[in-house]
Amino acid sequence: MLVNQNYKESGKNRDVISLFSGAMGMDIGLSKSGLNVRIGQDVDRTCVDTVEANNCKAILGDIQEIQPERLLEAAGLSAAEPFLVCGGPPCQPFSTAGMRLGLNDPRGSLFKDFVRMLLAIRPRFFIMENVKGLMSAQVLDGGKPVESALEVVLDEVTSLGYRTVYGVLDAVNYGAPQFRERFVLVGSRDHEGIFLPVPTRFQTHQDPSYRWRTLRSAIGDLEGDHGECAHFAAERLAYLKMVPEGGNWRSLPPDLVEKAMGGAFRSGGGKVGFYRRLSYDQPAPTLVTSPVQKASMLCHPVLDRPLSVKEYARIQQFPDEWSFAGSMASKYKQIGNAVPIGLAEALGQVLISVADGSSTIETKRTRGTDVHSKLKNALEMWVNFGNQ
Repeated sequence: MLVNQNYKESGKNRDVISLFSGAMGMDIGLSKSGLNVRIGQDVDRTCVDTVEANNCKAILGDIQEIQPERLLEAAGLSAAEPFLVCGGPPCQPFSTAGMRLGLNDPRGSLFKDFVRMLLAIRPRFFIMENVKGLMSAQVLDGGKPVESALEVVLDEVTSLGYRTVYGVLDAVNYGAPQFRERFVLVGSRDHEGIFLPVPTRFQTHQDPSYRWRTLRSAIGDLEGDHGECAHFAAERLAYLKMVPEGGNWRSLPPDLVEKAMGGAFRSGGGKVGFYRRLSYDQPAPTLVTSPVQKASMLCHPVLDRPLSVKEYARIQQFPDEWSFAGSMASKYKQIGNAVPIGLAEALGQVLISVADGSSTIETKRTRGTDVHSKLKNALEMWVNFGNQ
């Protein structure tokens, strides 16, 4: 169960309303940090089935048709009482994948309903996550850029009176065995000293427990117990068998490359996802909603198959006992769309530390040389990135 009733009973409200909850990756991470997820919401029946299969609560319905009062009532809360509202409103036009022929105004997307909920619910904090393409997207009018999509988003939330910080965070820096960059926007109703979570894992560190997690650390024990798994088409599998661990289409025999790649052979870009076999000794690339698509293959490092559903869940840091409802394709999609739990936990820890006033150790002076000052300045640049 995600609900920690002791917070409510002790008077220290840490209650959360979750929107666009999906398979609850964000919610599990927030719960691990010490927050209390009271209610979730999703338009996808299968996602809600997943929530309920894990003894949690969610409202099934289109956010555009849900009134804030319904969420508050389901959570047992009043306006301005929730500690946090979180969610990732779908904004596919901001994705860097595929052809970006034009971008919708975020005010015409589900983002406006996220803002509508903030206006009515008035939580102490909010977290909005999205694709990193939001940082560079432009609102187009007649094919011409007229406004930054990010500026529109920031104007909308700051008009509600919230102080905000934002930036692109990579989940690999917070314990996920996966490179996964996400745009994160954090807001404070009461203008508290919010900041982006400081990394807890590093590419280089003298202590192995603080280094990036590799794919082997997450799934190395599942080779003989992988569970549900998709299959590569026979032709694609024939080529993948020629690719060594950590390789991709560039590892194929030169005389077979053009045939294997088909129309993509003469296209631009690095095409790194074609015939990609993962490496056990590196973090995984970003999980997509299916491991068998030609341009974004996720082949097991040493076995001739794609990553399994169980391996997907491990990489996104779901507990092994977490149940996923629906078809195998739906399970891949739910997991692939989730927020890595380590990143969500770090975000929750930030808000708790801010609320408790414990995020900083106050000192009268910095001892010794200027080493401490340089480290402090580097951290300040990181946590204030959203204000740059």
